[in-house]
Amino acid sequence: MAGLKISKWLEHRLGFIQPLKQAAEHPTPSNNASWWYVFGSAATVLLMLQVVTGILLALVYSPSANEAWTSLNFLNHNVALGWYLRALHGWGSDFMIAIVLLHLVQVFLFGSFKFPRELTWMVGVVLLLLTLGMAFTGQVMRFDQDAYWGLGIGASIASRVPFVGADLVHLMLGGPIIGGATLSRFFTLHVFVIPGLLLAGVAVHVLMVLKHGVSDWPMPGRLVRRSTYEREYHELTQRTGLPFVPDAAWKDAVFAAAIIFSVMACAFFFGPFGPSGQPDPTIIQTAPHPDFAFLWIYAVLAFLPPSLETPVLLVAPVLAITGMLLLPLLAGEGERHWARRPVAVLSVSVIAVTLGIFTRLGTYTPWSPVMDAWSGDAVPVKYMHNRSPLEREGAMVLQDKQCRDCHSLNGEGGMRGPALDAVASRMTEDQIVRQVLQGGGNMPAYGNALNPAETKALVSFLMTLRGHDLQPAMDASRELLRESRMEQTAGSADSAAAAAEKAGQQK
Repeated sequence: MAGLKISKWLEHRLGFIQPLKQAAEHPTPSNNASWWYVFGSAATVLLMLQVVTGILLALVYSPSANEAWTSLNFLNHNVALGWYLRALHGWGSDFMIAIVLLHLVQVFLFGSFKFPRELTWMVGVVLLLLTLGMAFTGQVMRFDQDAYWGLGIGASIASRVPFVGADLVHLMLGGPIIGGATLSRFFTLHVFVIPGLLLAGVAVHVLMVLKHGVSDWPMPGRLVRRSTYEREYHELTQRTGLPFVPDAAWKDAVFAAAIIFSVMACAFFFGPFGPSGQPDPTIIQTAPHPDFAFLWIYAVLAFLPPSLETPVLLVAPVLAITGMLLLPLLAGEGERHWARRPVAVLSVSVIAVTLGIFTRLGTYTPWSPVMDAWSGDAVPVKYMHNRSPLEREGAMVLQDKQCRDCHSLNGEGGMRGPALDAVASRMTEDQIVRQVLQGGGNMPAYGNALNPAETKALVSFLMTLRGHDLQPAMDASRELLRESRMEQTAGSADSAAAAAEKAGQQK
């Protein structure tokens, strides 16, 4: 009795109980009370799990470059069930990506993106992208070797964007190199920005589902027409409709409970993800791996020829996302049943098999730079003849920092980066210094891995590498400036000589 009074008191002042009741009991066609319609609810439950576990982790986690790795190990070993909390959050992320993907595939195969649910589909695509963004920023939160080098590869991809690549990298990292500002920015994205957008997107998504109803089970030959579909759906709902709660929702509840139980079991038996070794840019002889959802990208990068990396990385995602967003506008009417849409079934099959193959390859494919050189390989003797002590020291830096894991000398070494045999004929000293310290393209920045003395020695040695005695690279602007100054000096000398000659004549 007291509970009823409290409920009426709250309803009178807030007025949200009745709308929630109406939403829970909204009618849905009986033919979609199916196990194929449970993925959306499960994804929402997993999002709630991520929010709760994320808040609990944030109470201990320290978003500092010096303390993040230590705080995660403290959670793993010194906080009661801290390791299990981290494992729940990590496995919940993987399960959420899988469920959202399954939901998107089910909606696509059932033609549920067609009129009048075009915007519902578009919001769902954005929610998938945000879910992947949560997973990527979550990996950065570990701030271990995998996170460091994964972030380096992400920055390398961003740097390829024409015109604004350098600005994007600076915005992403908070500077030219990965440091404390980088972790702060990704912490803000992971804890505030992306979860806020996810929750807002889910709210909009659910509101549109309530407005337009859950799509009915697709039947062969039952076409979607803008002029008649809403009337036909309304008639079907009136004729066979069931209240979502409890008649249809019990399947959602059972499936969501099974998914949560699976997450708990994986967390218990397999434990949390990392952290692996502390982030150290001086350790190049490493084999970093991204989280499961991004293994296929890792494999694609490893197999792509360097010349194709930039166009594939910049063009393919834009085309794929644009195509998904435009799909309901281009195919908003017509057949919905998968048996009558062979192109749709073939597309899903090809994409699924491709992602599966590349994900499998990503479990053992080497990291994008092909590390064919052994870190202890000495610099070939011929490159040491007639070198100054400083230049010899630079050769030792080249060897000690494993630069030849990515670059070759005399045809030996890594083949991912350009060969160094004639680097001084292609780049000026200033350009080499900037490339070493700030990175660019495939190369990460080494500004925090080399002290000034090592940098000077390394660059001094690299400046001796000019192939078959080619001319060193020159800065054209500096050469023009030098010539201009020489002309000005010559002109001044001529003027002084003329003045002296004139003064002599006057005498």
